[in-house]
Amino acid sequence: MRRLPKGGDFTPSQLELSDLLHQGNTPSLRQQIRLIVQLSIPAILAEISSIAMQYIDAAMVGSLGGNASAAIGLVTTTTWLFTGLCIAASTGFAVQIAHLIGAEKDHEAQNVLRQALVVSLLFGLLMGGIGILISGKLPFWLHGDSEICPDASRYFLIYSCALPAIQFRQATSGMLQCSGDMRTPSLLNIVMCFLDVVFNSLLIFPSRTVSWRGLQFAMPGADLGVAGAALGTALSELVTAVLMIYALCFRSPRLRLKAGGSWRLTPPCLRTAARLALPMALERAILCSAQIVTTRIVAPLGTISVAANSLAVTAESLCYMPGYGIASAATTLVGQSIGASRKDLGQRFARLTVALGAVVMTFAGILMFLFAPWMFALLTPDPEIQALGAYVLRIEAFAEPLFAVSIVATGALRGAGDTLLPSVMNLFSMWGVRVTAALVLAPRLGLPGVWFAMCGELCVRGILFLVRLLRGRWIPTS
Repeated sequence: MRRLPKGGDFTPSQLELSDLLHQGNTPSLRQQIRLIVQLSIPAILAEISSIAMQYIDAAMVGSLGGNASAAIGLVTTTTWLFTGLCIAASTGFAVQIAHLIGAEKDHEAQNVLRQALVVSLLFGLLMGGIGILISGKLPFWLHGDSEICPDASRYFLIYSCALPAIQFRQATSGMLQCSGDMRTPSLLNIVMCFLDVVFNSLLIFPSRTVSWRGLQFAMPGADLGVAGAALGTALSELVTAVLMIYALCFRSPRLRLKAGGSWRLTPPCLRTAARLALPMALERAILCSAQIVTTRIVAPLGTISVAANSLAVTAESLCYMPGYGIASAATTLVGQSIGASRKDLGQRFARLTVALGAVVMTFAGILMFLFAPWMFALLTPDPEIQALGAYVLRIEAFAEPLFAVSIVATGALRGAGDTLLPSVMNLFSMWGVRVTAALVLAPRLGLPGVWFAMCGELCVRGILFLVRLLRGRWIPTS
């Protein structure tokens, strides 16, 4: 096959994935890495901005006291479950779009987009309704302290009302990314983070006087506390979802909708979406249900442990979210390669993205270990929470290289449509290793025991996914 010109003959913006896929070119290693970085950077920046938003949220709520942080921390794993199911529903359509665009079937991809929007509306309403129904009882099911349960219920109720917007944002963002447009969803997710900070500052705190460079001005505030944090996030999700829908349906070069298309749901599209999404939904349910059980294990350890656990999860996310950005690039690269019948290139992209993710998260893990006390000083003024949180965060730093392997490999396998076996591996890893070890270690070691269990499980999971990736049996045979 004809090779592309070697380094120096193009810039990253000129290097188009479609050119590599449809001109019979075999890109050099340098060109493959450059393309991976080109697609990864916008997604990584968006993930980092999202984490920055979580840090600011945590700091804002943490300033209200340990009970406020514990209230949100109690239901956080359940919000992950619902958000994960939304992502799974979106992925069933996004992967189809990646394959169709890789095969240069833009019209068929637009038909999938229309059906994805209809399903997103219905699924978002369903998930929101379920969340509203269970919001009053959820904190008690999780064995939360009576002092934090009312705030936790209100937080989850408001989050549930925002689930249709969350579903639309996840679906439209995923389809834009799988079309090869990483920049637009990344920029809009950054906008969402900025909006969240603005809304939270207005809704969490009471009206107050703010000083800046010798100037004083009145800052309005609704004084809603924990409920204000949830409402601020909900409003930012809603605004971003509207902007994302506009970008996808009216501005996307490959997917913008044209008059005359059908909005009818078709069995082949829905079957393919279900085949891709159901294993992933099972995977999310497995992961998040195990995390919910872990929250129940942590809850009896006391408010300090619940708050430290919640804030440590937020702090760690700064380390692993770059891996999710690279995983998004892996899904796009592998998905379009498979759609264009370039399985060899898809396998190369999978291995290179995993290697890049491991390098980035190893470096991030080193930084997390070194700066753990400083990170917690930003999140809470409580010295007990700071000390315990920094300790468990340093335990987790040792798992980051193999955690990166599992994150990015999942994205690559998803791009190839391989979602069933990864779900089985996650089932074994989470329930067979993490939950079992946490049940044994928590009564003896407290919160550190839970995090030792987590660290060991992430290492096991990374090894399983690495073996799966290197064997190559995930590549479609037809």
